[in-house]
Amino acid sequence: MVIVTKPDATPDQIDKIVKRVEGVGLKAQISTGEQRTVIGVIGDKTLLGDMPIGSMSGVEKTMPITAPYKLASRQFREEPTIIAVNGTKIGGRKLAVMAGPCAVESTEQIVTIAKYVKNAGATFIRGGAFKPRTGPYSFQGFGLEALKMLATAKQETGLGIVTEVMTPSEVEIVGEHTDIFQLGTRNMTNFYLLREVGRTKKPVILKRGLASTIEEWLLAAEYILSEGNPDVILCERGIRTFETHTRNTLDLNAVPAVHELSHLPIVVDPSHGTGIRSLVSDMTKASVASGADGLLLEVHHDPDHSMTGDGAQSLFPEQFEKLMQDIKPIAIAVGREI
Repeated sequence: MVIVTKPDATPDQIDKIVKRVEGVGLKAQISTGEQRTVIGVIGDKTLLGDMPIGSMSGVEKTMPITAPYKLASRQFREEPTIIAVNGTKIGGRKLAVMAGPCAVESTEQIVTIAKYVKNAGATFIRGGAFKPRTGPYSFQGFGLEALKMLATAKQETGLGIVTEVMTPSEVEIVGEHTDIFQLGTRNMTNFYLLREVGRTKKPVILKRGLASTIEEWLLAAEYILSEGNPDVILCERGIRTFETHTRNTLDLNAVPAVHELSHLPIVVDPSHGTGIRSLVSDMTKASVASGADGLLLEVHHDPDHSMTGDGAQSLFPEQFEKLMQDIKPIAIAVGREI
């Protein structure tokens, strides 16, 4: 259930509504919009009994949320969520561009790439410090040392940092160095990790699972939201299908579908979605045309010697620079800007 307040509801009235809800053992989640405040009631609503919530001062109406994902639903919040981080608004008119290598390999490497992507128009540097790999003998990342390298890149360029967190025990240390947590496709259903990042106040990029439905993806976001963190960014990165030519099948249906079902912003990762450098540019353009709020792209100045083996999907800096210019008219055509 959601409680929608009147436009002129006072902070004191809202506080009394929240206390009434929490007084019977339910959880209240507050979403403040431009015109109204919406209070999501989480838990067994029969605990409210005949309590006249709808007649309390400041309440305009109450209504049920039919979607299984309550806080992520458009029924909970009609306005798009806009997340402000490191001077960038994700979900607003301007596209957020997050670019960089699959993994942080050295200070020189990450600083060099950060400067390239910054000059081309990116607003975040992305790079893995802890790497979840399919095989146990593959490069797993440099961990804490890589986080320090990312911090140096931020100091040199001013770019925000996006990096992956893999376990609940790493949330604190990664959180000290990153501006946005990234949860990879393998961790979409790591419910302990979802809850842990939900207890922080730092934005989270939640990648879609390898073979997850949109509803399952939104329910994973619900875990984070239900712990009190409202800053969830969904990321479509391709799903596994019977197709073997590309690394994954980039499901751009998900972009308008998510905007229809949820208020959360959604970004697209065409690099993992295709796995093929020559396809990344076209699928990036298609992502912008479909209404994506941002892009997550792999860029490497020497991809043939990448330590992760993901060089085949990484753009060269000059390709990334050209792509940033190519998507400008597309962004304008759909009411966005770079």
